[in-house]
Amino acid sequence: MLPASAARQNGFTALEALVVVAILGILLAVGIPGMRGWLGGTTATGAAEFYAEGFRLARSQARANNSRSRLVFTENAGSGQLDWQVDVCFPVPDDGCGADSERWSTVDEPAPGPEDGNVETSSVFRSAAALPRTTALSVAPDSEARSVYFTELGWVDGGKPALMRFDLGPGSADAENVFTPTAVVLTLAGAVVTCRPDLIGAAAAGDARRCP
Repeated sequence: MLPASAARQNGFTALEALVVVAILGILLAVGIPGMRGWLGGTTATGAAEFYAEGFRLARSQARANNSRSRLVFTENAGSGQLDWQVDVCFPVPDDGCGADSERWSTVDEPAPGPEDGNVETSSVFRSAAALPRTTALSVAPDSEARSVYFTELGWVDGGKPALMRFDLGPGSADAENVFTPTAVVLTLAGAVVTCRPDLIGAAAAGDARRCP
């Protein structure tokens, strides 16, 4: 017959197993909501940067090429979020680069160059396929417009309908309050701001995170 100490080393007792299960249950109950919030916040931050990059690139293309530019959004068939594409256009006396102009660049074809130079600039496309589906992350545009146009100076062309803000938050009601909502805002001067849309009212008047 084995000594009691040897028998004790063969494994857990039933009581010890129950204690371990209880501790694991507590850790999961406490840790999973926190991990969910962290993942949600990281996801929203990444998506916000995705759209902020589009605004910044469109403005920089207009200024760098001394051209008109536009940022166009289209729905991604996989994630349901919005892809974006930056096009450029060099206006001429009889074509001011309106929405229907044939002088806009594409991904495959550069824009017809300016009359006083030889510049070849093609469009830049970014897919939203890697973003979470709309059921996990809501990306809400501030208007029905799906584009924004920039002048040669990098200002938003106020003469055309413009999408200038995205609000990002949980994609479903059961995910509310899991992470802090975020917004990406484009100003008329072309500046891009990432901010907190939930900071409103007099109490948040001096908060630098507040949306313009």
